[in-house]
Amino acid sequence: MNFIEQFFSKYSQEQMIRWFKRICLAEAVSWFFLFTAMIWIRTDKESILPTIYIIVIGNLHGLFFSMYLLFLSSMRKIYQWDDEDTVFTIIAAFFPFATIWIDKKLARFDRE
Repeated sequence: MNFIEQFFSKYSQEQMIRWFKRICLAEAVSWFFLFTAMIWIRTDKESILPTIYIIVIGNLHGLFFSMYLLFLSSMRKIYQWDDEDTVFTIIAAFFPFATIWIDKKLARFDRE
């Protein structure tokens, strides 16, 4: 994980926080579009458009999911999360819209 920290060390802390907030939101929005893709493909099984839509949205969601996981090691140092908070943020990546909660509750400097 040292190479990830070295890569992100050239960016300021404020910029990293802004990127993390955007990635949290983008990951949650991509969950929503992934759900719409799943509903669309169930209602219109014969058409090719739902298949293309779910492939594109699935790839975008995978990109945002991977970016979220890559940023967690840097965010752990910035926000000084303990092991419990870090494990919670990793688990939250697997639940729909939980990254918004991470952004609003855990990614703060003034939390108790």
